[in-house]
Amino acid sequence: MRKFIPRVGLGAFLVFLMIPIYWMITMSFKTNNAIQTSFHIWPAHWTVEHYATIFSDPRWWTTFVHSFEYVVLNMALVLPLALPAAYAFSRFRFLGDKHLFFWLLTNLMAPPAVFLLPFFNLFHTLHLFDTVFAVAICDTLFNLPLAIWILEGFMSGVPREIDETAFIDGYSLPRFFIRIFLPLIRSGIGVTAFFLFMFSWISLLIPRTLTANGAMPFAQKMTSAISMSGIDWGILAACGTLSIIPGAVVIWFVRKHIATGFALGRV
Repeated sequence: MRKFIPRVGLGAFLVFLMIPIYWMITMSFKTNNAIQTSFHIWPAHWTVEHYATIFSDPRWWTTFVHSFEYVVLNMALVLPLALPAAYAFSRFRFLGDKHLFFWLLTNLMAPPAVFLLPFFNLFHTLHLFDTVFAVAICDTLFNLPLAIWILEGFMSGVPREIDETAFIDGYSLPRFFIRIFLPLIRSGIGVTAFFLFMFSWISLLIPRTLTANGAMPFAQKMTSAISMSGIDWGILAACGTLSIIPGAVVIWFVRKHIATGFALGRV
């Protein structure tokens, strides 16, 4: 009974968490009339008209591509900067290192709305407004401290003797860092990449301010389902279903690294 009761409780909790996702998925296969006028746990009449609208209209699926561009570009900017910075914090002691590390974390405490007006003026002056680069660079301001904080926790768990042994064997710092050290913290890199993906994928306020039509993300386009004429519940549900698929795929591939990260890293 001691093993059975916790498992039943965990199962009930997971079912409770899955109810909104299940309801959203079933709504995406119902007509708007069925959504608003009837209550069915299972769609009485299946339809894919909402998905057909999304994939047949370039204004919808191009925003999906833009969101992937934000994520990939943000990860390409953050990881090469966060890895050496986290290594420096974990291995070296210098004047003001703790204060600088704390200052990086304070960037996560400030609401993004504070930076919107300065960034809008800056990117508009640089002719980067309504581009994927503007959103990716702005997201870097918030994601880079988080990446450094997570990676530093993993790197601090690697014994310093490995560094000293490699240097005695004639390894240079770049060669040691790439060939020996990075494979040792691959779980930390996987966890960091997951969080970078998650925060970039769900970002709405920053892209909404720094883009118009040329680089609109998928999350912002979803708001167009709400208009003066009402809410297109079917389109909104289909968009929500599509938006969770990339995250589910990423979690599937890095699930082992995430489990290790929760056990060993600073997550």
